[in-house]
Amino acid sequence: MSVIARLTSRIARSSLPRRTVRLRMTLLYGGLFLVSGAALLGVTYVLTSRAVSARPAKGFIPAPGTSDALPPPEGARDPLRRSGSEMLSNAAEQILAHQKAVVMQELLVQSGIALALMLVISIVLGWIVAGRMLRPLRTITATARDISATSLHQRLALDGPADELKELGDTFDGLLSRLEASFQAQRQFVANASHELRTPLARQRTLGQVSLSDPDATVESLRAAHQRILAAGAQQERLIEALLTLARSQGGIDVREPFDLARMAHEVVEARSAEARYRGITFRCSISPALAAGHRNLAERLVTNLVDNALRHNMPHGRIDVTTRTVEGRATLTLTNTGPLVPPNAIEQLFQPFQRLGATRAARTEGLGLGMSIVAAIADAHDADITTSARPGGGLTVTVTFPDVSNRAAAALPRPEQATARAW
Repeated sequence: MSVIARLTSRIARSSLPRRTVRLRMTLLYGGLFLVSGAALLGVTYVLTSRAVSARPAKGFIPAPGTSDALPPPEGARDPLRRSGSEMLSNAAEQILAHQKAVVMQELLVQSGIALALMLVISIVLGWIVAGRMLRPLRTITATARDISATSLHQRLALDGPADELKELGDTFDGLLSRLEASFQAQRQFVANASHELRTPLARQRTLGQVSLSDPDATVESLRAAHQRILAAGAQQERLIEALLTLARSQGGIDVREPFDLARMAHEVVEARSAEARYRGITFRCSISPALAAGHRNLAERLVTNLVDNALRHNMPHGRIDVTTRTVEGRATLTLTNTGPLVPPNAIEQLFQPFQRLGATRAARTEGLGLGMSIVAAIADAHDADITTSARPGGGLTVTVTFPDVSNRAAAALPRPEQATARAW
């Protein structure tokens, strides 16, 4: 019995029309019109009934053939005439009551017919109006069905008044634009990463094949070949680590911890001071308290990448200026380095993955082309602002401004060091 009931209910549901938004809006319009029309009909019926019930004062209805003068005193009236007047009055009341009933019934019937006719008209008009109002939604649905990963260039481009549906269409177009840019950047990133990963693998294979094919190979030559293979493997490890850091940075930050940007910059410069002396580059630091909040390790990687980038793309007897300070409650790190000239229109290219603008052969060997893109990803994860400008004499000036930290986060920080200015 339950199987038959389920089949019956399924057939009943399949035979009913699909409850679309257009159908629900039409039924809503029709229901509201029916309720308001019935209320108006009820009010009209009550008012008309009260108006029809109004009649002359009871007790005097002139008989046919008599005058409208005042009646004689009560004692002087004829009993027969008095009983006839009462009969006529009762008959007149019955006639009025019958006429009232007929009029009210006719009013009710005619009003009901008019209400039913207008209900049908309102449903038809509601169906048409709902269809016109929901037309942009059908356009959005059709476009969303046609869009795939290879056709993100399509846009709705809705026209019409600036209403909620137009705003929804514009928001959808903006989402498509961001998705298109993201997919394009992802495809470019995968292609570049594949190329960068394939290069050390091919080098390792070539070194191994050359060493094995040499019949006169000695222990020293094999050891040198293995050292080069290990160097290629180390470069590959650094590339994979950089890719993982970039992916982790782009994933956002869940928990923000307070840290001292000034102390962090001081430690990074101390760690790179020996390399700077080897390259003949001078650090000039102006360290002032700079309290920020975020992911401590990622923020340290940001400072490290900026310093490493300034070291690689510099010149002998060059200079790197590192400044930390607090501007309007926001921790700010500014790094300026000497180096080759950078065209102003090529600054955005520096933050793209695997871009080495005007890099020398040594810089290409040392770097991976991911340093500045990791800096941009970490700054974006911290909601920090990056400002980059080319120096007239060569080199760059990069400023990273972190968001203002709350008093609670600042209270959890250790007491920062006093402002210092040192040179290495």
